[in-house]
Amino acid sequence: MSRIPRERTNPAGKRPGKIGRKDAPAVEPLNIVHGALPSREVILRFIADHPQKASKRELAKAFGLKGDSRVELKHMLQELEQEGMLQKNRKSLIRPGALPPVTVLDITTRDKDGDLIGRPAEWPEDQGAAPAVSIRQQSPAGRQGKAPVAGLGDRILAKIFPAVDRGGPAYTARIIKVIDRRRGASMGVFRIAAGGGGRLLPIERRGEEMVIDPDFTGGATDGDLVEVEIARLGRFGLPRAKVLSVVGSVGSEKAISMIAIHAHGIPHVFPPAVIAEAEAARPASMSHREDWRDVPLITIDPADAKDHDDAVYAEPDPSPDNPGGVLVTVAIADVSWYIRPNSPLDREALKRGNSVYFPDRVVPMLPERISNDLCSLKEGVDRPALAVRMSFSGEGRKIGHTFHRIMMKSAAKLSYQQAQAAIDGKPDDQTGPMLEPILKPLWHAYEVMKRGRDRRQPLELDMPERKILLKPDGTVDRVVVPPRLDAHKLIEEMMIQANVCAAETLEKKRQPLIYRIHDGPTLAKQEILREFLATLGISLAKGGNMRANNFNGILAKADGTPHQTMVSEMVLRSQSQAIYGPENIGHFGLNLMKYAHFTSPIRRYADLIVHRALVGSLGFGEGGITPEEEAALDDIAAEISTFERRAMAAERETVDRLIAHHLSGRVGEEFAGRVSGVTKSGLFIALPDYGADGFVPISTLGSDYFIYDEAHQALSGERTGLGYRLGDSVTVKLAEAIPLAGALRFEMISEGREMPAAVRSFHKAGRRDRGQVRKKPGTRPPRGRH
Repeated sequence: MSRIPRERTNPAGKRPGKIGRKDAPAVEPLNIVHGALPSREVILRFIADHPQKASKRELAKAFGLKGDSRVELKHMLQELEQEGMLQKNRKSLIRPGALPPVTVLDITTRDKDGDLIGRPAEWPEDQGAAPAVSIRQQSPAGRQGKAPVAGLGDRILAKIFPAVDRGGPAYTARIIKVIDRRRGASMGVFRIAAGGGGRLLPIERRGEEMVIDPDFTGGATDGDLVEVEIARLGRFGLPRAKVLSVVGSVGSEKAISMIAIHAHGIPHVFPPAVIAEAEAARPASMSHREDWRDVPLITIDPADAKDHDDAVYAEPDPSPDNPGGVLVTVAIADVSWYIRPNSPLDREALKRGNSVYFPDRVVPMLPERISNDLCSLKEGVDRPALAVRMSFSGEGRKIGHTFHRIMMKSAAKLSYQQAQAAIDGKPDDQTGPMLEPILKPLWHAYEVMKRGRDRRQPLELDMPERKILLKPDGTVDRVVVPPRLDAHKLIEEMMIQANVCAAETLEKKRQPLIYRIHDGPTLAKQEILREFLATLGISLAKGGNMRANNFNGILAKADGTPHQTMVSEMVLRSQSQAIYGPENIGHFGLNLMKYAHFTSPIRRYADLIVHRALVGSLGFGEGGITPEEEAALDDIAAEISTFERRAMAAERETVDRLIAHHLSGRVGEEFAGRVSGVTKSGLFIALPDYGADGFVPISTLGSDYFIYDEAHQALSGERTGLGYRLGDSVTVKLAEAIPLAGALRFEMISEGREMPAAVRSFHKAGRRDRGQVRKKPGTRPPRGRH
C-alpha cells in the first residue's frame, strides 16, 4: 500500500478539484460578519459544514474574534456542550451523532446515479439510523497516484466531509484504504442436507440460516467452517448461498479464533515476499551503535512469552548533585533496523497495525524470523536496541534522560513470578546470584519512581483481568485472575517513563510523530456519571477541567462499600478511548502531557514509527523516518487506531465464543452473576467466575412495566418500584448457549430490589420517554406510551 499524504484545503476550507455531481454551491450560505460574535445557530451550522475547522482556535480565527469576543465564544461553546448540542472529539467539536473526520465505512448500495453509498461500520443503536455517505472514487485534482478503488460489500477507511448539496447524503468520503473486500460474504458452519447440498448455520448473533445448493458446496463436508456469498435472494424462503472457501473443521483446536480472524478480516498469512525479506535479514551491524553488551540488562515477561522486546537495569545515581537518586535504563529491540519504510515487511506491518492475541494463538504483526528471533532480546545473544537512560531524583522526579542506539546482550530471561519470588525471599538457582547486583536495585528504583507516580496521580482503575486457560484440545479448562505483582507494576512504570522520554525528545527536536493520546471525559458523560453518583450520595464537581485525581477521589469514597464495583464500572464507562494521533492533547488517564508508544515495536506499528523518528532526529544512522511517512502520519494514526479496535473486538468475541462453548452443557443451571450493563431491551449479566457475559431480555423479567433510566443505570418497574441497577448481585439461570455466536441468554432468578428515591422520582416526573419498555408479550402498554 502506498501511503497517502495529508490532504490540504484552501483558505476557504473547500477541497480542490471536483467532488462529484452532488457537490454544488451551498443553498444557504452562512452570513458571517467578521469580528462579530456569531449566533448559536451560525456556530452549529459552521461546525457541521467545516469539521476540519471545529476547534476553538479555528472558530475564533474563522469569525475574526479577538479579546473579549474570544472569551464569549468559549462560554458559548461550553454552554452548547452542556446542553448536548456539541461534544468533544480530541481537540475538535462535533455535533452529536456526527461522523468523525476518519471513519470505517461498509459500502452497502448505490444511489440512482450509480455512486457508491456507505454507512459507518459501527453506530450506536440509540442514535437511530446510521447516516449515508457518498463515496468518491477518483483522486482529487493535483494528487499523485491512483486512489484506492472499492466496490459493493467492501469495508473501507475513509476521510469524511460534509456534503454541500443537502438534498443527497449528509456526507461525502475519500477512500484512504480498502480494509476488507467482499464484506457481503458471510461465515458459518456447513451442515449436509438430506436431499444433497446443505445449510449454513450462522456464527453471528444476528446472522440468518442459508440454503446451499449441491453445485455450490465447494467441497465442504459436514461441520466445516465455511465462507459464503449470497447467490440469490427470493421473496420467500431462506436466501441461497455459494461456498467461497473452506476454513476448516469447526471442531478443530483453532476454529474459534479463526472465526474472529475471518469475520474481522485480520491478515493472518504472510505473503511470500514478506517471508522472503524476513528470511533474508541478517544480524545488525555495529554501525552508529554503542557497545553496551557488558550492561546487565534483563528481560522480565510472562512465563509463556516467545518474544522479548524490552529489557531493564537500574543503579544508584553516582552524581553528588542527585543524592538518593537512581539511574534507570530501558532498552527496546531495534525493529527499525530491520523494517525499512515502504518495504514488503513494512507494508504488511502497517496492514496489520498490531499483533492480535487469542487464548490459543497470536497473529503477529511481524514474521517469526523478526519477532521471535532477530528482534527478540534473547538471553546471552547480541541484539540491537534503542535505549533510554533516565535519571530520577530521590523524590521520584525525572531530572534528565538520554537516548542511545546500542548493541546489548541480555543477562537473563525471567518471568514476573520468578523475579517476584526472588524479591520475596524465594530465589532459585538463576535469580539467587542476581538478587543483590540486579534485582534489588531494580526494586529500589521502582520505589523511587513510585513516589513520582503517586504525586502525579494517574487514574487508578483496578479492574481485574481474567485469563482463559485451555486444555490440550483447545477447549476451556478454567478462568483465572492472575495476581497483580509488584514485578508487573515495576515494568509498567519503567515503560511509561520511557514512552514519556520518547515524546519529550521528539518534541524538543521538532520531529513529527504519532502520540498516544487520551482525551478527558465529555461533558455529557460527566453529567451522566454525576447524576448516577448522586444516587449514592457521592458528589462530582461540575466543570470541564476534570483531572484523573478527581475520579480517584470518587473511587476512594466507594472503596469497601457495596457499590465499589458499580462505581468503578461507571467511571470506566465515562472515560474516552485512547487512540493514536499526530497532534498532542496529552494522556488524561495517565495524567501526562507528553506520551508516545515506544516500548513495543515488535507488536505495535505506532512504536515502530516512533523508533524511526528517534533514529532520524538523533542522527542514529539507517532506518530513520522518511518525508513521505511524515506527510502521512495523520492517515497512519487513523489506520492503526482502527486496527487496534478491530483487534480488541476480535479478541473479545473469541473469549465469548470459548466461554459459550464451555457452558453449553450446563443449560438449566443457576449461576451467581452481576449486572454489568443496563439497556432499554434488558440486562447484561457478568459471571465473574467465568469471565462471561450474557443477556436477560426485558420480556422475561416479570409482569411489570419497566422503565430504563440511563442516568441511574436502572431498569425499574413502574407499578412495584422494584428493579435492577448496574452492579447488582443476582442469581440467573442459563436458558440458552449459542457457542458459535458467543451468546448466552439468562433468565432472572433474583427478585428486583427497591429502587432509590431518585429513581422513583424519575418515574413521577413523567420522563418515560427515556426508554419505557413493555414487558409481557401479548399485553398492551397504557395509552400514550411510545
